[in-house]
Amino acid sequence: MAEKLAPEKRHNFVHNGQKVFEWDQTLDEVNIYIDLPPKVPKNLFHAKIQSKHLEVAIKGNPPYLNHDLPAAVKTDSSFWTIEDEILHITLQKRDKGNTWASPILGQGGLDPYSADLEQKRLMLQRFQEEDGGNQFIFQFVIYHVQPYDFRR
Repeated sequence: MAEKLAPEKRHNFVHNGQKVFEWDQTLDEVNIYIDLPPKVPKNLFHAKIQSKHLEVAIKGNPPYLNHDLPAAVKTDSSFWTIEDEILHITLQKRDKGNTWASPILGQGGLDPYSADLEQKRLMLQRFQEEDGGNQFIFQFVIYHVQPYDFRR
């Protein structure tokens, strides 16, 4: 099987000029990365992952995130961990290959150009999984062939 095409960079989710989290995705999953506030014990952080809802909080406080997801996830294989002062949430997509414009329903979607690049990257990743032998041809076509302008 061909290697997965890793995201080139994480997307920033910004609200009122402040970064709330970073995120990326593969065919199978969406990853959310939240920088933890300093001097808060790690055992006070909590994340609740439901099929179409995500909640992140510090115990005893209102949720930091409390939002619906744009698509369903597999709750039995979604999880969260704390690594190097970052809360990392892995959401396993129920529908493999579905491209998410944002991990939060109706908010912070990618701009059209970034969404198009993300769709192409995931399409290439899917193609590599299904037919790794012809991946170079497909990669060349999807990234280098420009649409023909029939108005000429």
